[in-house]
Amino acid sequence: MKTSTRGLLILAVVLAVLPLLLPNSYYFDVAIRIALNAVVVVGLNLLMGYTGQISLGHAGFFGLGAYASAVLTANYNWPPFAALAAGAAATGLLAFVLARPVLKLKGHTLAMATLGLGIIISIAINNEGQWTGGPDGIAVGALSAFGIEVAGEKQWYAVAAVLLLAVTWLALNLIDSPVGRALQAIHGSEVASRVAGIDTTRYKVRVFVLSAVVASIAGSISAHYVGFITPNMAGFFHSIELVTMVVVGGMASVFGSILGAALLTLLPQLLSAFEGWEVVVFGAILMATMIFLPRGLVPSVGLMFSARKRG
Repeated sequence: MKTSTRGLLILAVVLAVLPLLLPNSYYFDVAIRIALNAVVVVGLNLLMGYTGQISLGHAGFFGLGAYASAVLTANYNWPPFAALAAGAAATGLLAFVLARPVLKLKGHTLAMATLGLGIIISIAINNEGQWTGGPDGIAVGALSAFGIEVAGEKQWYAVAAVLLLAVTWLALNLIDSPVGRALQAIHGSEVASRVAGIDTTRYKVRVFVLSAVVASIAGSISAHYVGFITPNMAGFFHSIELVTMVVVGGMASVFGSILGAALLTLLPQLLSAFEGWEVVVFGAILMATMIFLPRGLVPSVGLMFSARKRG
């Protein structure tokens, strides 16, 4: 059995067993938020970890999905899943239009361009108050289909868990395909990839669009789950949080993405005991992780086990 298949089965078992161990609605809420964050981070890791393209504006795509669902359902009475699909399609189209000029850049210039994109989306959401509610935010209706409404923490957990499993399966299959090998070749060297006959621009555009659409879908689901959204979810600090989840969990590691999302979603809850010092302790933990585990948690631990076996 492939390592990726085994990992996916383990993830499915963990997600199936976890609801039996969660004692109350608070823990269900944390688990749901972890799963939804992990969905975005898995998609972002395909872009950053496997293809080597930096994005500091991914929260903008997350926010576009959230606001598309909120505005279309609240103001135009669209069915929730139709609004979700429209938001994902619009986000994918925007990402496709912007990908070619943006992804021609490299290094810090690419980072600044994606940062600017995220800031523009955040400003637009803030300023278009007649549609988005502006800085005050907007209420989002329940998620429903065919007259059946998702209600209660167990149903929401099932939605988030299924979505995470689907995105993880998609990412693992993509990585094991010729497309995935082309993405990793681009990360290694774009020049060598072109010499080998790989259309680097096409592949970079595709993975950028895919990661944006995944973020949009997660944003739509999150909006319905939370029930009220503000422009902060599309802001710069949320983008940095998503990138940090990728880096801490492990670049070019799907399961590292999930672990990174889990840790960085849990840490603020666990550090609440350090009254007034939460941010300092949080920063110290991140620094220590990068110093002692520079590849991220999952790849670094994997290398340690491999070295012990060889020894």
